[in-house]
Amino acid sequence: MNELIQTFNTKYNTKLNEYGIDTQLKRVHFFSQLYHESKLIPRAENLNYSAKALTSIFKKYFKSLDDANKVARKPEQIANIVYADRMGNGDVASGDGWRYRGRGFIQLTGKDNYKQFADHLNNDNILSEPDLLLSEANALISALWYWKSNKINSVINDDTDLSIQRVTKKINGGLIGIDERTALFKEIGKLKLT
Repeated sequence: MNELIQTFNTKYNTKLNEYGIDTQLKRVHFFSQLYHESKLIPRAENLNYSAKALTSIFKKYFKSLDDANKVARKPEQIANIVYADRMGNGDVASGDGWRYRGRGFIQLTGKDNYKQFADHLNNDNILSEPDLLLSEANALISALWYWKSNKINSVINDDTDLSIQRVTKKINGGLIGIDERTALFKEIGKLKLT
């Protein structure tokens, strides 16, 4: 892990600075979150859930096991249901839920986010070919853009657990994986990143 992060830090130093990830503290927060989310491997959201998992994770959309059993282990259908009519996506039949499922290092999700990112890069191909976020460079740039757009640096005050929690909430809306994120923060904090 440490060698991979050092490699990314050196390779993308200019881009990190350009997007305001320009201090040791900010880079430790950034890389610990990205490593938790993706291990710095560009990924597409899987959504291959069992019926039981669907009723637990997405209980708003799957109120019973019978409902969940109809689409269990069918990732495309699951995405189209849970991401329909929100984040700029069309209805279930549009296929936007699957087309604009999470991708990259931080899992950019929803047509609105893809559109805003495409506009930022002045590259409509991102919107028409969302799998472009599965390249290392695009995955990193999308994570940097997401970080800056969501003003994540504004909640970084120090290296305390409270700062880690604030950053985590900005990344995923809750504290999922907080123990690992905190451990990663402490480990990555031992590296010299600026």
